[in-house]
Amino acid sequence: MITSVSSLGKEGLMNVLVAPHVTEKTALAMQNANQYAFRVRRDASKPDIKAAVELMFEVKVADVNVINEPGKTRRFGKTPGRTQDWKKAYVRLAPGQTIDYEASRKA
Repeated sequence: MITSVSSLGKEGLMNVLVAPHVTEKTALAMQNANQYAFRVRRDASKPDIKAAVELMFEVKVADVNVINEPGKTRRFGKTPGRTQDWKKAYVRLAPGQTIDYEASRKA
């Protein structure tokens, strides 16, 4: 069914998506542009992300945009520190396709 460009295999693709990233901005993107945001592994590429979304949610992906988010400076007691950098992917689905997070979680 899915012709993956990735060499990760099914098990590797299952680990690409870390979590859905839902904020006010991404909620508006879901409604207006049929675009969903995910927190993904830092070493994931656009073809990996596309194949992972198509595998996990059984939808057709039209486009993937990736953003590297830098970590923030924080204090841990007296010691200054830094949170980890992370990667966010905006996935635009083909017209007529949707992702229902609740239905996919129960299955």
